Amino acid sequence: MDKQAKRIQTSILNAAEKKALVWMAERMPQWVTSDKLTWLGVFGSFLIMLGYILSNFSVNWLWLSTFGLFVNWFGDSLDGTVARVRKTQRPIYGYYLDHTVDGINETMMFIGIGLSPFMNLYTAMAALIVYLQLTLNVSMNAHLRSEFNLTYAGLGPTEFRIIVMILNTLLIFIKPWQEFERVFVVFGKTLYFHALDYPGLVILAILVIIYFVTISKDLRYYAKIDPLPKRKDKQK
Repeated sequence: MDKQAKRIQTSILNAAEKKALVWMAERMPQWVTSDKLTWLGVFGSFLIMLGYILSNFSVNWLWLSTFGLFVNWFGDSLDGTVARVRKTQRPIYGYYLDHTVDGINETMMFIGIGLSPFMNLYTAMAALIVYLQLTLNVSMNAHLRSEFNLTYAGLGPTEFRIIVMILNTLLIFIKPWQEFERVFVVFGKTLYFHALDYPGLVILAILVIIYFVTISKDLRYYAKIDPLPKRKDKQK
């Protein structure tokens, strides 16, 4: 159960972010509860999706997506911190709500960017599938080995948000990148690749490598602690 799992956070910004979150949580008004912050994070994901979809009409709507990334970080990162600072944790309820909402958030974000004019929907859906697989792996390890790993290769959700914010800003100010398009025919199907497809494919490749390295290490660990039973010789 997640209430007993050790939270592993080794991302680049983790130390500074943790201090900032505790500082904010200690000064948060009492009417701002963990649940309210969780749903604020969901609202942030909706803004991300909406901004990307509306960017079909104007690239400046990417500012809305960038703002949504900040709102999502604020709600998603502070909800658990507020509960820990106030000592109002609800491990079972919180675990269920947190993971349910995470799936909703990730799905909205990736669908939004896939419906924008800057990334092919296939690229976005492939990244979503791998990201969800990593999320599932985290959940299984939280139960099986009491480790809740929030970071891979020094990168966590906050770092990925910052990367997307930077890409959004570059898109807004670099007009040739906005208009970039390449056409490929794959298995007889025409695919249009845009500005964010290439960084998206790089991130996808990194996620795939991380995923297979992670499950390989996990399988070796579980095989060691749960070895194949030795066969008993049949008595003559």
